Amino acid sequence: MFQHTKLDNQLSIIQKIKNLDYFLLFFIILLGAISIFTMYSTDGGEILFHTKSHFIKFIVFFPMMIFLSMFTIKFWHKLSYFIYLIVLGLLIWVTIFGVEASGSKRWIDFYFINLQPSELMKVAIILCLAKYYHRLKINDVNNFTSIITSIAIIIIPIMLVIRQPDLGTSILIALSGIIVLWLSGLKIKYFSYSFITFVISLPFVISLLKPYQKMRILTFLDPDRDPLGAGYQIIQSKIAIGSGGLTGKGYLKGTQSYLEFLPEKHTDFIFTLFSEEFGFFGSLFLLLIYAAILYRIIYIGIISRSHFAKLFCFSFAFSIFLYVTINMAMVTGLLPIVGSPLPIMSYGGSSMLATMIGFAIVLSAKINNKQLIA
Repeated sequence: MFQHTKLDNQLSIIQKIKNLDYFLLFFIILLGAISIFTMYSTDGGEILFHTKSHFIKFIVFFPMMIFLSMFTIKFWHKLSYFIYLIVLGLLIWVTIFGVEASGSKRWIDFYFINLQPSELMKVAIILCLAKYYHRLKINDVNNFTSIITSIAIIIIPIMLVIRQPDLGTSILIALSGIIVLWLSGLKIKYFSYSFITFVISLPFVISLLKPYQKMRILTFLDPDRDPLGAGYQIIQSKIAIGSGGLTGKGYLKGTQSYLEFLPEKHTDFIFTLFSEEFGFFGSLFLLLIYAAILYRIIYIGIISRSHFAKLFCFSFAFSIFLYVTINMAMVTGLLPIVGSPLPIMSYGGSSMLATMIGFAIVLSAKINNKQLIA
């Protein structure tokens, strides 16, 4: 076994390239291509800022993903805590020196990219908890010290993100962390106790929300109470999706989008534009691409010998599933608007960067699927 693991650590570049998951790479490229054409549509059928920026980010981050996947899964295991601390440091930096826009301080200006560390934390927290639970025996998962430690790992970045303020991303970070706890074997009773506590404290939590956050909840419950104000976005989104019908209005022919009825269509509401132009069948095709990506990630987790790799792959797949589900539920009015981008499809460099780093670690697990971590 020792010799086998030693050989796995000495894979040549050619062997690593051969071991890549080309099915996963195909679907990532396909999704990226669809996202670029959809972004072109949001710019009114012209190559403007959003299209150029999205295209450049994809062709930069995709090779970066391949490069990062060449590192062994042991490398990611060793650096997990360090990566978490670096991203945590960036969140603290944002709180003090971050770029402020629309009343929120969420970004660090690196000149070539406005980095949003909270997006990176979605992956960093999975890495950190996967390493933490990698060596824990199943009996130790449910002891008091382990639970308190894992809660602290989750709570600290959440508090920093809430201060920005960014309630939606903080919820997604919390869900990413909770997924790892669940997959690690934490007893269901702790989730039940947590849910009951949350429901009881809900009135207090709502009282602490910002006015615009309370308005989002009220708008979700009754969008027609302010159809030209807070409810405008979601009403127009549902009209656009419904008007697409089965086959859609055709590429570059979405009236809700092109007549500017739908604001912010390049970010969280990118699915709305896509659905209007390509209809139910086009939306189903997009969902099948995401399903294929999730299947490949889960498959890689299954064939990995390392418990760390399994935990990361399963948790990352579950997170992608949540991001897609929440985004689509949000734009169809099934959930309040919480600012959840659609992976790769939505405009945003930080979101795409975080997703590509996650894919890189998954590909590393595939390349080194026979590698054990002590």
